[in-house]
Amino acid sequence: MSQCRNCQATLDDAYCASCGQRDIDLERPIWDLVRELAHETFELDGRAALTIRTLFQSPGKLTCEFLAGRRRSYTSPLRLYLVISISFFILVAWFASSGILLDPGQDPGFDAAVQAGFLANDLPRLMFVLLPVFALLLKALFWNRLYFDHLIFSLHLHSAAYVLFAVLLAIQMLADQNLVLLLLQGLGLAALITYFVIALHRVYRPTWFAAAWKSTAMIFAYLVVVSIAIENTSSLLIIAD
Repeated sequence: MSQCRNCQATLDDAYCASCGQRDIDLERPIWDLVRELAHETFELDGRAALTIRTLFQSPGKLTCEFLAGRRRSYTSPLRLYLVISISFFILVAWFASSGILLDPGQDPGFDAAVQAGFLANDLPRLMFVLLPVFALLLKALFWNRLYFDHLIFSLHLHSAAYVLFAVLLAIQMLADQNLVLLLLQGLGLAALITYFVIALHRVYRPTWFAAAWKSTAMIFAYLVVVSIAIENTSSLLIIAD
C-alpha cells in the first residue's frame, strides 16, 4: 500500500484519511497534468453542463438548490463566477484593445491600450469587491434572510449577467450599422432585467409586483455604486501614474 507524501500515513483511497491531501503522481507527461488542471479548474464534466443549463433555464434555481443543500450535482457558486468572469473580462479586454469600445474622437492607439488595461486588470478586481456590496443591497430589501444567502444569489446573478453581456458585446461592432442587431441588444438588456425579476421571485418569494419594483430599485442603486466605484478607481489610477 502507498503512503501519503505529506504525512506518511497509509493510503486507502485517493485522499489521505489523516491530512486530506490528494494522492497525485506528478511524474507524468506535462499534457496529463495540464488536462487534470483544466478538469479541476473548470470541472469539465456533467456538472458544468448541468450548472450552465440550470443557470439559464431556471433563473434562481441554482441558488435555491445550493441553499437547500443539493450541491454535489452543480459547480460551486464561487468557481462558476470566477471561470465566467475571467472569461468575460478577457473577451472585453480583447474588444477594447481592438478599439471597438472607444468613443468617437478617442485615440485607437493610446486610449484603446489604456481601456484594455483597465478592463483586464482593475475592473475584474473591482467587480469582485463589489459583490458583497450587491449582497448588502439585497440584505436591505430582504433583511430576514441570512447575508450568506444574498452572497450566493449575487454570485449566480453576476455569472448569468456576464454571459449575457458577452453576447451583447459580441454584436457591438455591427450594432450601430444594423437595426436588427440594435433591437437584439435592447432585447438582451430586457432579458437580463426579466431574469433578475424571475430569480428574485424564485429565491426570496415576494409577489411578482414586489419582485419587479425591488429588482428595479436594486439595479438603479447598484449602477450608482458601480459608477462611483469606477470613477474613483479611474481617478486613483490617473494620480498613481
